[in-house]
Amino acid sequence: MAKNFRGKPLRSVPARARGNCPVCNRTGIKLLHEIKLSDKTIKVCKNCRHTSPEKLQA
Repeated sequence: MAKNFRGKPLRSVPARARGNCPVCNRTGIKLLHEIKLSDKTIKVCKNCRHTSPEKLQA
């Protein structure tokens, strides 16, 4: 992949896909990964992407 196009899809996402991670409460971090809870999906950061849903509901 050419370096010219890295990150270009993030320009179309609101706030450049940045926000506060609901799991670790970091601010200004990219929220690109989804975790499926029982009835909804939430976007989390790269470090929290492997967090099990059981830990989130407890």
